[in-house]
Amino acid sequence: MLEKILRNGRALVGAALAVLIALAWSYLWQGAGMGMSALEMTILALFPHAQPEPMPGMDAPVIAYSTAVAMWWVMMIAMMVPGATPLILLYEKVARSAPRRADEGSTAAATAPSGAVSNAPDLAGTAVLNTLLLAAGYLACWLAFAVAAAGLQFAFQRRGLISPMVLWSRSAVLSAAVLIGAGLWQLSPLKHACLRHCRGPIHFLTRRYRPGPTGAFVMGLEHGAWCVGCCWTLMAVLFVAGVMNLAWIALLTVLVLIEKLAPAGPIVSRITGALLIAWGVATLLV
Repeated sequence: MLEKILRNGRALVGAALAVLIALAWSYLWQGAGMGMSALEMTILALFPHAQPEPMPGMDAPVIAYSTAVAMWWVMMIAMMVPGATPLILLYEKVARSAPRRADEGSTAAATAPSGAVSNAPDLAGTAVLNTLLLAAGYLACWLAFAVAAAGLQFAFQRRGLISPMVLWSRSAVLSAAVLIGAGLWQLSPLKHACLRHCRGPIHFLTRRYRPGPTGAFVMGLEHGAWCVGCCWTLMAVLFVAGVMNLAWIALLTVLVLIEKLAPAGPIVSRITGALLIAWGVATLLV
């Protein structure tokens, strides 16, 4: 039975990713430990700094820093893993097709014929394990981002710049700075250099393939770093719209998927940049 499961490693990895994504969204839906349900924190407003404080008179829940880190990390898993799934599944196929010498230091496995697949259970198990390590490296990069984002969240809260209840911006200056900065990044060459790596899993595996478990984890770290570079300012928009605002989390998830997977992704990225800049300028005028 185990041998049959391992031979269908791509389906196994795909199922594991689907379960991980579903659990992440479920955790967010329940409030991610923020002391309120996500629906209570989902309030639509383009200019939240101009809105009255939601639920006046209520004491804001006291949240530990570790809880905030966990919330941000789970949110990144829910939002970013769908866009990374094509690379992860393609890596499993490459690792399965590679000859045994790939785990002994050969980098030629990245161009191995797709039909040269070994049916040996140990090789199949190794391919699955290395694929999971690749995913772990990718998630480790987003954990580092979560640590930084949670630190910013606490700093903004201490200065009264974001609402302690719904975690959205209370400052026109902060909102404008985040939105205009995100828009400029969307239009920048660095953004699109990162996006090209995210949109080209075959190119990435061909150029950056490393054999063995350590190589798989390092590849995950490298791809994750490109992905963070591509999307970090989009994630920062949540400081404006609401860190736990499900509507904006879902919208940004769809935007990330379009950028990474759709043929018009780079064009959509530039259009988004222009819209963010316009939103930031309008924020200063409200």
